[in-house]
Amino acid sequence: MPTGESPPGAASGRCGPRVRVVHLTGPVFDALAAGDLAAANAASPVPLTPVFAGPEWRGVWRTRSEQVRRDPSSAAWVTGVVWDEDQQLAVGRAGFHGPPDAAGTVEVGYAVDPAHRRRGYARAALEVLLRRARDEPAVRTVRASIAPANTASRALVLQYGFAPVGEQWDEEDGWEVVHEVDAGAA
Repeated sequence: MPTGESPPGAASGRCGPRVRVVHLTGPVFDALAAGDLAAANAASPVPLTPVFAGPEWRGVWRTRSEQVRRDPSSAAWVTGVVWDEDQQLAVGRAGFHGPPDAAGTVEVGYAVDPAHRRRGYARAALEVLLRRARDEPAVRTVRASIAPANTASRALVLQYGFAPVGEQWDEEDGWEVVHEVDAGAA
C-alpha cells in the first residue's frame, strides 16, 4: 500500500523528523476500535503504543473500521500510523478521510501522541499527506476542517496555503472552520 516519507526540511525550510504514514488493515482497525492493543499489534505492520487503543482515538478507529469494511480499497487512503523512521516509533495517526470524492477533494486528518507533541510530527505528517495529494492525479483539492480553538493546527495549515472557505458542524468534533488548498499548489 502507498506510504509517504517526509525528507528533513521539506517545504518548511527546517529540519524535522523523517516520517512515513503506514497504512493499516481492517483487522487492525477492528482491534483498535475495540481498544485491544494486543490484537492490534498482532496484525499491525508496526508496533503501536497504548495511546492508539485508548479512548480518545477509538472513535476514529470505529469510523475507519466501518469504512474499510464497506470499501476495502479505502484502507490505502484513510488514517494510518505516523512512523518516525529514525526512532522506529509510532508517534501519531494521519491520513485522509477517504479516497478522493467526485470533485477530486480529499480531507486530511492527523493527531500526534501527546507524549510526542511539539517536535515537528504534525508538520511532517501534513507534508507527507500533501505530497501524496499532489502526486495523485485524481486529487484536485485538499481540505482540512479545524476547530476554532485549535490554533496550532490552524497556524500549520495556513503556512501551507490553505484558506478558510466555510464552516461546518461535525457530529464527532463539533464546530469547525473548513480550509482548502489546490493540491498542485500545496
